Amino acid sequence: MRVLAIDASLRNTGVAIVDANNGKPQSVYFGTIHNASTLRSSSCLVAIRDRLAELIREHEPDCCALESVIYVQSHKTAILLGAARGAAILAAAESGLPIFEYSPKRIKQSTVGRGAAGKDQVAFMVRALLGLTETPGADAADALAIGLTHLRSQEVASLGVPGATQI
Repeated sequence: MRVLAIDASLRNTGVAIVDANNGKPQSVYFGTIHNASTLRSSSCLVAIRDRLAELIREHEPDCCALESVIYVQSHKTAILLGAARGAAILAAAESGLPIFEYSPKRIKQSTVGRGAAGKDQVAFMVRALLGLTETPGADAADALAIGLTHLRSQEVASLGVPGATQI
């Protein structure tokens, strides 16, 4: 199974492609879609959608996994985050990919072993679990963690235990 995993954000969207070969997860691609602070929000959304569509064509994932909506104190931040997430969902939906979502707590529990783990702990564990030679940046590490969580969720679901929420 090949998973496109996305940590959506207007300015720095983390993206990863992870594979499960013979039960062993591996990173195929990871990076960050950077949008300059001078770019209008609408242009950022187009850039996110276009880059994700390009990655989907290039890597041919079987599904997409995202972090579910999180609580933020600022309404403006919530709207921008929701818009970025919408651009990511649109790119996956246009390609016909099934889309799954996971709570931030579940992603951290799956990757680190505790739901209150910090970003540094997530990045460290992602590096160790995937045997990466360098620690990925925070956004890419979060995307890799989302991908790993989905792979594990599918293993558990095959045993009859409920898995992810499909959107």
